[in-house]
Amino acid sequence: MSSVDSRTKLAGHNRLELLIFGLADDQRFGINVFKVREVIRCPKLTDVPKAASSVRGIADVRGHTITIIDLSDAIGGPRMSPEDVKEAFVIITEYNRAVQGFLVNSVDRIVNLSWKEVMPPPTGTNTSNFLTAVARVDKALVEIIDVEQIFSKVVGTREEISADVLQQVSGLASKECIALVADDSLVARNQVRNTLKQMGLETVLATNGKEAFDTLRRWADDSPEQLDRVALVISDIEMPIMDGYALTTQIRRDPRLKSLYVILHSSLSGVFNEAMVENVGADRFIAKFHPDDLAKVVAEALRNRPQHLVETK
Repeated sequence: MSSVDSRTKLAGHNRLELLIFGLADDQRFGINVFKVREVIRCPKLTDVPKAASSVRGIADVRGHTITIIDLSDAIGGPRMSPEDVKEAFVIITEYNRAVQGFLVNSVDRIVNLSWKEVMPPPTGTNTSNFLTAVARVDKALVEIIDVEQIFSKVVGTREEISADVLQQVSGLASKECIALVADDSLVARNQVRNTLKQMGLETVLATNGKEAFDTLRRWADDSPEQLDRVALVISDIEMPIMDGYALTTQIRRDPRLKSLYVILHSSLSGVFNEAMVENVGADRFIAKFHPDDLAKVVAEALRNRPQHLVETK
């Protein structure tokens, strides 16, 4: 718990710890340590018939059956050979309310970084679709994996609100309302946008907290009628430049923005979330990604929205 608490404080100060690991081509990649349960040598794998090629099997890890994903194959790189699998490592992680293992060639170390040092990935690279960001560590680039994108490709995610929940949440969003959505994952942004679209809610998208905050300040300065349309802000926690905690803190410090309803929506799991939500002043936390749960929380925000809206032309 002391380890969890220390990493909680990092997140609250726009910092993170990355576990650095290597794949087949020796390129270094990173994953947030808070999402990592443990790193182990590859256990005995049992084949899964008709599974995606990147699913190398399932394994019994401390009494739990866990899916093992070949991370190189999942992002379009070479599939790990059977001989390499025997010498490989598995990073056991918890994302989106599930536990899974990522098969990697090597594990390096943990580094402590500021999110300000983490930048969006360059376009045009072979793996750019599976990256959320890059960071420079020891004069070399470390690529941070977009896990939501991998899950969408390998496992698939449901984005449709169930019929009974949709009936409960329909009609709450007026045409004047908009939601500002901040997430560094393209897949995650689209998942949220598609869910809100089913509720009749228009979205404005941002790729990190700074972009979202700059948008809100611009509206406050130049288009107060646009700011009045903002029914809520939905933000990821992990983002380059400015994370979701820092974004929420900045919103609460600005008198023009402090009344905005803020939902933190993240694949980060753990008991720390509720405390951090309260500390930074967010209204709600919700774990990724379940369309029904998101719809219910958004509906709550819409029901509590003040009824005075600027008339749109």
